[in-house]
Amino acid sequence: MTDVTLEKNVALDKSVALDKSVALDKAEKVSLGFVPVQHSVLKHAEIIPMSLCSVHFVLPGGVDDLAAPSGGNAYDRRVCLDLPGFGWQVHKHAVDGGWPRPGAEARAELARTLREFPDGTVVLLDGLVACGVPEIIVPEAERLRLAVLVHLPLGDETGLEPAVAADLDARERTVLRAVDAVIATSDWAVRRLVSHHGLAPERVHVAAPGADIAPLAAGTDGVSRLLCVAAVTPRKGQHRLVEALAAVTDLPWSCVCVGGLNQDPGYVAELRSLIAKHGLQDRLILAGPQAGAELDASYNTADLMVLTSYAETYGMAVTEALARGIPVLATDVGGLPEAVGRAPDGGVPGILVPPENPAAIAVELRGWFGEADVRRRLKAAARARRAALNGWAGTARSLASVLGRLPNEPRRAA
Repeated sequence: MTDVTLEKNVALDKSVALDKSVALDKAEKVSLGFVPVQHSVLKHAEIIPMSLCSVHFVLPGGVDDLAAPSGGNAYDRRVCLDLPGFGWQVHKHAVDGGWPRPGAEARAELARTLREFPDGTVVLLDGLVACGVPEIIVPEAERLRLAVLVHLPLGDETGLEPAVAADLDARERTVLRAVDAVIATSDWAVRRLVSHHGLAPERVHVAAPGADIAPLAAGTDGVSRLLCVAAVTPRKGQHRLVEALAAVTDLPWSCVCVGGLNQDPGYVAELRSLIAKHGLQDRLILAGPQAGAELDASYNTADLMVLTSYAETYGMAVTEALARGIPVLATDVGGLPEAVGRAPDGGVPGILVPPENPAAIAVELRGWFGEADVRRRLKAAARARRAALNGWAGTARSLASVLGRLPNEPRRAA
């Protein structure tokens, strides 16, 4: 056989293998119920390598529990699916525990998991698991190639006692200074981590969440159905939404709050009391966690997405709404302005309000209901932003790039 013939046969074999891989990938994604964004990153992606590198992803226990949804868990699950397309086979290690303040059993399990990795292993750790236990992570940074994915700085969680927040903050700083790379979910979060923890900028990278284009939401009457998708916790600030809605009861709104009710039962009880105090039980529903077709149905009936968080590094619920052409009303905190973004023509697909100001939310709601031109502008911008959203392929590619550039020898703690 000539060299030319051999090269042609090898090329043909690779092409067939790639076609089969793409077909299987598409079949898997159809079974999962989402359609990936056809983003430009795919048009210029490298050929999928026939031999994958390995990364061990250490995750919080319950990451696959759809009854307790969170943006961080959804992000982790999705990149596990998409990283192989960019050369990285993912080995998941979910560790149960009360992260970021685990008990002795969880700590022992995490230490055992890391200890069993051979020297030089590439390990990606969810920051919820890693950042509160420097006494476990820092020694392993001496021999493993570690990257930490920070969904939310630990001290930024709302409702923590000041001493607890300060302790978690110090622990996180020690961990992030020791590992080879830190990954954040927005440009804002990168700046925050670099400045707050004194990290070298070249070691902190962004891998913003992607979004999958979904069918345009049908809505209700185009104005009155409000939707909030967020776990019911102090950081998500649903009490501010209740207070704002109580000030506009003359408007014909209804509101569905979708999100877990088990993370802070005390806050949920207080929120229910506040709803009852204002007589909003028939208009504001705490629907609990939703996923799949049930969550899709809630988005499909929404006219306006509302999010009144105290802190967000990005805000995946915002882009999930925009992926359906739903405008957004959100607090101007953290990475939320990045998530809202702009349409290609510069139009803003949402309204940003100051934090700690239910009155400002009420004013904007009156504008939404009372000004048809405002609604038309916001809806047009949301649909244009929808078409320009980055897909999860871009997220996976960013992560793969960081993993591929980890030093061959683990760095020493700073």
